[in-house]
Amino acid sequence: MDTSIATPAPATSASAALRHLYFLRFAFAVVWAVLLFTSAHALGALSATLLVIYPLFDVVCAVVDVRSAKANRGPVRGLYANIALSTLTAAGLVAAVSSGIPAVLRVWGIWAITAGLVQLIVGALRRGMGGQWPMIASGAISTLAGSSFIAQAGKDNASLSTLAGYAFIGGVFFLISALRLGRADKSA
Repeated sequence: MDTSIATPAPATSASAALRHLYFLRFAFAVVWAVLLFTSAHALGALSATLLVIYPLFDVVCAVVDVRSAKANRGPVRGLYANIALSTLTAAGLVAAVSSGIPAVLRVWGIWAITAGLVQLIVGALRRGMGGQWPMIASGAISTLAGSSFIAQAGKDNASLSTLAGYAFIGGVFFLISALRLGRADKSA
């Protein structure tokens, strides 16, 4: 008779998985921001491709995050919402790139607002893991940035460079969270 009981993976393994994911998201955001910034003056093939790739990368990261969260019995509902939002955003950006920078900024702005709210909620639900305050702050900032993108879309000087800055700052928040998660693992 087998009396062993399956136990969930320790919180440190969940933190380690999330930490690696956050480092990857930081690196991607930095490279993406640099590439977009260099092509931000016009909506060409490179910038259009980058714009669609960003939310698709977010979908992949959220899927990885869901798998890790499920394995460690963490909250996943917000992650599913993020997958849906990012998938819809990628489709919206495919359509928007043919209409110009203002349309792109509007789609990106709506995504930044809604995804920011989801990030804030997921971060709040995970705050017991440690390292989530930067994610909570990033979610709140994202909602404000989204509003500014929508406002910028109505101006004559609409530019994609603000999206590059937004992604870079978001990447920095992922880096801070990854470092804080590493510190939380060491103190556990």
